[in-house]
Amino acid sequence: MADASEIGSPSKELLGFASYLYKPDKSGLRAREGVLNGRRVQYFKGKSALNALTKSDDGQTPKCATREDAIEWMQDLLDYQLIVRCDKDAQNARLLRINPMQNFDEETYYAWLYEGSRILVILGGIGVVAVVLAGVMFPLWPSVLRNGTWYLSMLALGLLGLLFGIAIVRLIIYIITVVTHPQGLWIFPNLFEDVGFFESFVPLHAWEVPKDAKKPAQVAEANAGTLGAAAAATDADAKKTE
Repeated sequence: MADASEIGSPSKELLGFASYLYKPDKSGLRAREGVLNGRRVQYFKGKSALNALTKSDDGQTPKCATREDAIEWMQDLLDYQLIVRCDKDAQNARLLRINPMQNFDEETYYAWLYEGSRILVILGGIGVVAVVLAGVMFPLWPSVLRNGTWYLSMLALGLLGLLFGIAIVRLIIYIITVVTHPQGLWIFPNLFEDVGFFESFVPLHAWEVPKDAKKPAQVAEANAGTLGAAAAATDADAKKTE
């Protein structure tokens, strides 16, 4: 393996190739997860990387005009230790071992050492530090900001309490109506369904549909499908007879 400290830093163009391949939404190169030296890594096959660099989608010019150019770029990624050639373990395909031969071969596998742009990570770290400092310095905030924060927190707690209150009330009403009526009455039946915020409160109430009531409809649909298939088979036999 070439020593990256001896050949210098990778060029911007090479980093652009690495960034392109690293993002599957751009290159289409789907990496799999493995373990290399006890660390989780993403790895891919060399042939898939060549296909990603030479493909032409929607009339766009491919990253590399020929497969030979793509091989040269992949070798540069190896030389600058942005990727590393590795082999799968015979017993566990997720375990990877570094191959001593660090030349590019499209039939072998490569793990990412490149981790993408660090800008978002840096900005995220700065944001976390800023939030922590803001929380620590809360007593030094202007009274207007402190009062506004207090009112917002009370509003959030009030909304959360209202949601719990509605859930408890609707459960009580359901239990009472189940005892007094054959079907239970739900207030806001879509409250905990996978729908939008406003759809959660529509309709205002609904009677619970027994599971047995759904079976006749399902049986009717099945019978209709069976009759349709039988009719089609009869028509086919009639045509053959003619």
